[in-house]
Amino acid sequence: MLLRFKSGFPVAALALLIGFANSLYASEPVRVAAASSLRYAFSDILKLYQASHPEADIQVIYGSSGKMSTQILNGAPYDIFFSADVAYPERLKEAGLTSMDPEIYATGRIVMWSNTMDAGKLSLDDLNSEAVRRIAIAQPAHAPYGRLAKEALQSAGVWDGIQDKLVFGENIAHAAQMAHSGAAEVAIIALSLAKAPGLASHDYSFVDGNLHNPLNQGFVVTLRGGDNPEALAFAGFMRTPAVNSVLIDYGFITPE
Repeated sequence: MLLRFKSGFPVAALALLIGFANSLYASEPVRVAAASSLRYAFSDILKLYQASHPEADIQVIYGSSGKMSTQILNGAPYDIFFSADVAYPERLKEAGLTSMDPEIYATGRIVMWSNTMDAGKLSLDDLNSEAVRRIAIAQPAHAPYGRLAKEALQSAGVWDGIQDKLVFGENIAHAAQMAHSGAAEVAIIALSLAKAPGLASHDYSFVDGNLHNPLNQGFVVTLRGGDNPEALAFAGFMRTPAVNSVLIDYGFITPE
């Protein structure tokens, strides 16, 4: 005999409906906004995650942290935000748009990179040379790595003298692409990109970390993501030793 609720609705049918609803939700993708400095490291991290979660659908959009933060403030449907500066996730928390406290996952470093010069021997003072006609950095107004480059150039006393040489990328990956294509002789980019395929064959030189503030990179699960079990699982995965190893391989300094 088929069991029924008092309303007369069959229990078996209700179970099928619940199962169908759950299967629909399980297929809901996890939408991630990520800083461009993470593009290659994140590709390796996603491969690791999907090896143990083959059904997971993680969709990643890369861009400048400032612009993505603004998009989320304006209602963009992201579940997790991986920023190049933890200050942006903290602002989202202050606006009541997160389901957790922001967490620092790495500290970034900047380097000088060139496709046409031996960047391993370059110093910031060398950017004044006539041989360097264009210098690419990310837009300091909304890209944390661009802000670091500006801070370092100002601290080194170089900023004012190279204004006519500067070209600005929309994000740090765009700045790297400018140097890779020859649109700029030198770019100041994230170490994580200098170690990436296509760029790693060229040498680079570190920009002295004492010339700029530390860049603590942070992530946060949004209010939307707090209702998505897969988003929460992926956020938890970011705290594992396997992810830590990938970040270190790409030059990030990870929290102890």
